Amino acid sequence: MTQDLNNGAAWMGGRIIPVSQAAIPVTDWGVTHSDIAYDVVPVWNGAFFRLEEYLTRFLASVAAQRMEIGMDAEAIKAALGDMVAASGLRNSYVAMVAARGRNPVPGSRDPRDCENHFFAWCVPYVHIVKPDAADRGTSVWVAKSVRRIPKDSVNPRVKNYHWGDFTSGLFEAKDHGFETVMLLDHSGNVTEGPGFNVFSVRGGTLITPEDGVLHGITRQTVIDMARSEGLAVETRALPLDEVSEADEVFLSSSGGGVIPVAQIDTRSFSNGVAGPVATRLRALYFDWLQEPRLRTPVPYPEDTSGQT
Repeated sequence: MTQDLNNGAAWMGGRIIPVSQAAIPVTDWGVTHSDIAYDVVPVWNGAFFRLEEYLTRFLASVAAQRMEIGMDAEAIKAALGDMVAASGLRNSYVAMVAARGRNPVPGSRDPRDCENHFFAWCVPYVHIVKPDAADRGTSVWVAKSVRRIPKDSVNPRVKNYHWGDFTSGLFEAKDHGFETVMLLDHSGNVTEGPGFNVFSVRGGTLITPEDGVLHGITRQTVIDMARSEGLAVETRALPLDEVSEADEVFLSSSGGGVIPVAQIDTRSFSNGVAGPVATRLRALYFDWLQEPRLRTPVPYPEDTSGQT
């Protein structure tokens, strides 16, 4: 079983199983209605990074979705730790999930009847952009056929599975030969992309959207790092025209940290390579991943200490 868990593990109903065996019923509203709140915390070199912040945001999302999962922060932390320890993964992408669940009342459309539940899973660490592409600067398409779901329709600060707009944008980006996509709101401001926040750099100041986006934990880490390096940070509306005139652009994600951008649509940045500020912050992010004050060690059994 341990070997099976090395490729990924899941925690479901108090049991740890291979992620390939994890499943929820086809009638779960998490499947039929995409009615799920979730969060993802990275494990790097054997420890969770900023676990308390991820747990706080996850539980806020659960409360906002009016779910009752019967587990508090300490119980969730224990489940995540036991699961990752069992997998032996030292670098991992760890998801915690609250699903609306099955509605046991035949024909009911009342969400209060549903049996909410928690589960989690982990796999080897995920880079949303391959590290070599991130090092040299990735390419981003601005979606033309779709806008970000408005915040008064789906609250972007509640991390959720409503990815219809992102998926449409990704098809568009891939069709044009780009690595990933960013979406605008209905006022023409940059919002975010699938799994990342956006930063522009102009004259030593970082600007990142404040409204209509998930307030990512990695986004906050970038803000903290930038200020520690003496860089100014503004969180506000970010019009696309302003991004196009930026000195640099980069992305932030739990799946890869700081990701420099070399091209958006036809516009190249930093002569088509990763910019100096983004490159500096990318390296600093991996340093911060090792900061003891930000790490929660995974309770591995001794015989998995050499596994990756």
